[in-house]
Amino acid sequence: MIIASSALDHIGDEFDKRHLPKRVVLFFDTNTARLFGNGLKTTLKKAEFNYHLVTVAANETAKSFRNAERVYGNLIAAGIDRSYTVLAVGGGVVGDFAGFIAASYLRGLPLIHVPTTLLAMVDSSIGGKVAINHAQGKNLIGFFYPPMLTLIDKAFLNALPTRDVYSGLAEALKYALISDEPFLRYIERHFERIAALQSPHIDTVIKKSVRAKQRIVKLDFKETMGLRATLNFGHTFGHALEKIARYKYLRHGEAVLFGMCCAASLAHAVGNIDEAAFHRIIDLAKRFPIKPSTTKKYFLDVPPKAMLENMSSDKKKSGGRLRFVLLRQLGKAYLSDDAIEAAVIVSAIRAAQQAMAL
Repeated sequence: MIIASSALDHIGDEFDKRHLPKRVVLFFDTNTARLFGNGLKTTLKKAEFNYHLVTVAANETAKSFRNAERVYGNLIAAGIDRSYTVLAVGGGVVGDFAGFIAASYLRGLPLIHVPTTLLAMVDSSIGGKVAINHAQGKNLIGFFYPPMLTLIDKAFLNALPTRDVYSGLAEALKYALISDEPFLRYIERHFERIAALQSPHIDTVIKKSVRAKQRIVKLDFKETMGLRATLNFGHTFGHALEKIARYKYLRHGEAVLFGMCCAASLAHAVGNIDEAAFHRIIDLAKRFPIKPSTTKKYFLDVPPKAMLENMSSDKKKSGGRLRFVLLRQLGKAYLSDDAIEAAVIVSAIRAAQQAMAL
């Protein structure tokens, strides 16, 4: 992991340190290719790299079996062998999809992430989960496949749309809620400065988020202890909302933000957190400037039973029963094995919707 300005300027040295040939399969999405493609290709040429370019759609539809089959054929036709490294440049979609290809093509190519979004910097590029989607749910087909290196350069964030900044900030908020109450206070106090990408505040958020995820992943890499599952706080609800929005009309971080409100409401419903803690989370969620029409259509007006039905393919199910990541208190979370009645879940969703609507 390297967090630095101009992190890519020394990419040749990083390959030499790892005894990797300077041959890469360079993955972009259509947005990152337009914004950063020429600059990065120039950097690679100066460092005497050979590269093979792959560009995918800049949305969740890229993460499909059909697209994977297309890319496999492209790589085979181009003669890509095991001397190549996959270099994934972009947000979560590129990281997930390129990582899936890296893990599966020729039984595995080295993988390097270059995250260009805040969400990817603080979450998806860390921890070694790579996946594609299935019609019945998001990220259901994949691998635990850690990258050889992740290069984080906050300069990429200057090209990021404001909506995507807040989407990434929602994932950073997750770390505060599940593991670090002082970090939560920091976000509350400096929220506007963080969202404006001001230093040192954005630097602090990136570093604290990365360290939080690294610490949890190191202890429970393959999610066998329930600890790593806490990183999915709010995601059971959020993935259901993304599915309802057909993976088009909600950013992942927006869905997770709404999902965390529901998860906090459920923790309140089962007696783990008090009303003040619940409303502290709601009040912070309201500071995210999501369009009222988006909030209304894809959260406030979603029938709670419809959300529950769309959780059926969640990866944290066990024995056919949904398991939820709940807060014990602000800054502490756990994966609950308790059976929670559907009526309680529905009521908690409704309470979260009502609180956000006030």
